[in-house]
Amino acid sequence: MLDRGDWSIEGDESAVNAFPAQRTAVVTGVGAPRGIGRVVARRLAREGWSLALVDVRADGVAEIAEELSGSTAALGVAVDITAQDDVVAAFARIDDALPPVVGLVNLAGIACPTPLMELTVAEWNLSYAVNATGSLLMIQSAAKRMMEVGVGRIVNTSSITALDGGGTFSKTAYAASKAAVLGLTKGAARELGPFGITANAILPGPIDTDIMGGKLTDERKADMSAGIPVGRVGQPDDIAAMVSFLLGEDAGYVNGAEFQVDGGKLIH
Repeated sequence: MLDRGDWSIEGDESAVNAFPAQRTAVVTGVGAPRGIGRVVARRLAREGWSLALVDVRADGVAEIAEELSGSTAALGVAVDITAQDDVVAAFARIDDALPPVVGLVNLAGIACPTPLMELTVAEWNLSYAVNATGSLLMIQSAAKRMMEVGVGRIVNTSSITALDGGGTFSKTAYAASKAAVLGLTKGAARELGPFGITANAILPGPIDTDIMGGKLTDERKADMSAGIPVGRVGQPDDIAAMVSFLLGEDAGYVNGAEFQVDGGKLIH
């Protein structure tokens, strides 16, 4: 691992944070056909990123990797992000197949609609394992590579429920685990910033994906939209646009920040 003192930054400091011409973004949570992960991956492919596509679902990973392989270098890797050995092995494969890792987008997550008083320890632990521990393990492996390059962008996915405690579908365990992601993001931003690596969090509001309990009906969309000033639920493209900015070269001075992408659902 590099030490900050190994760097000489005399002269043009912008060179420290320059992106390599060929670079890879690792995107988790790409297995679901109607998830945010695939939309993010498609956008990053259009923007010139090579992609390591990660999910526990091998069939989903293979499907999106095949789709994108015609437009960019794309490697599908079936990984249990809650298992450290799996994550370490996955990054070894990425190292062999793709350009240097510069970006990490932690989108993999699991919902939990169980009310507080019915919540089991197993459900609580699973929520933390996927939503928080999985993000941690991905960050640790990705950051090692970013330190070698001298620049990196980490984008974590929290949720508006981390701030409001949850809604009609995802409740306490989800809210708590997504709040943990905010603390993880801030810690990563502080500790990795000196190495040219930024870490930021996106807090989506209601997004029309299957994590909401299946495809939203028009009636459910109307009910959810009633409390949102812009008058609609979000789409995966709304999240992809924010990811694109935070992963880009222009976001080098944005670090440790939280971005609500919720149409103004929670204004405070």
